[in-house]
Amino acid sequence: MATIAIIGGGPAGLMAAEVLGGAGHAVTVFEAMPTVGRKLLMAGKSGLNLTHAEPHSDFVARYGAAAERLRPTLDSFTATDVRDWCRGLGVETFVGSSGRVFPTSMKASPLLRAWLARLETFGVTVRTRHRWSGWMGDALRFETPQGPVTYRFDATILTLGGASWPGLGSDAAWVPWLAEKGVAIAPFAPANCGFDVGWSSVFIERFAGQPVKSVRASSDAGAIAGEFVISRHGVEGSLVYAHAAALRDRLAATGSAALTLDLMPGRTADRLAADLARQPQKLSFSNRLRKGAGLDPVKTGLLREVMPEAAALPPEQLAATIKALKLPLLRPRPIEEAISSAGGIRWSEFDERLMLTRLPGTFAAGEMLDWEAPTGGYLLTACLATARAAADGVMRWVEGR
Repeated sequence: MATIAIIGGGPAGLMAAEVLGGAGHAVTVFEAMPTVGRKLLMAGKSGLNLTHAEPHSDFVARYGAAAERLRPTLDSFTATDVRDWCRGLGVETFVGSSGRVFPTSMKASPLLRAWLARLETFGVTVRTRHRWSGWMGDALRFETPQGPVTYRFDATILTLGGASWPGLGSDAAWVPWLAEKGVAIAPFAPANCGFDVGWSSVFIERFAGQPVKSVRASSDAGAIAGEFVISRHGVEGSLVYAHAAALRDRLAATGSAALTLDLMPGRTADRLAADLARQPQKLSFSNRLRKGAGLDPVKTGLLREVMPEAAALPPEQLAATIKALKLPLLRPRPIEEAISSAGGIRWSEFDERLMLTRLPGTFAAGEMLDWEAPTGGYLLTACLATARAAADGVMRWVEGR
């Protein structure tokens, strides 16, 4: 029996603890916050999206540049495996209309309670309010309300998260401790985030908080249908998040980026032009758009805001603008507001067991690794899958394999 430290009590840490505790090892989970699973519970407030039911090859492709590196891990713990694991905890799941998988209760708390109960039966120890602060020699150092403490273990798995949601514990405070050991870390950047737009005060006052529904948005990520929300700062919501990585990278590379919006994806430009041309010129511009193009007030306001001269355009040009309105973006919203983060420990730092080659006996999993994925259950699934892979790597390490 080996002694294993798992630093970080989020989904990745708890999954690693389950695998190792279930195999009979002495596992201690260290968490800086007063309780574990806080980010999981936060995600569950709007319906806990566990995974996605699309074909596995499509699922793996969602991880972009990291897909090939993650493929063996995801092959070993698929979306179907996630659902089976939930069922084993007494939590039934269902597939929503979009292919996203949720617990039937939609909540995270029943799953977390059952999970922690399982860990207790495995003899897993959980120490909260223990904030990791690096190493003291070969010992792990923690800051606690009673002062600093140190512990020694046979192996360690780091599951400290990325840099988003710092209030829930993912604050990237671990970066200096690994960097001073020579571990290469890709800079963190916001993922699944909103973007700033230079809205006028009049537009903000009237439309902030309103959804823009039934649109198709295009960027380097392709054309995707859905909806987004006008915020006081710019735009946010599921459709924006689906394009976030491509837009963020284009802004970083060129200094400019635009989200191209088809405000009426159900009609062709020719049909729109004909419908607009039939409207009497005596009608106000808003009424012409409402009757001829079916635009609601928020879409009309968006068109006016981005293209102030739209009212003077002939029907053909106006229709073309409605079908391809370019919304210029200024910058991503701060990483603290992002759903997830890109960046982390570079893959070149790991062996095939997810052990850091510069730090034998130290492994990492979850969002600490350099990968990103869209919302839709991909984030949680990869955290669970990499945790299981790291736990398997620990067992191979302590057994000399």
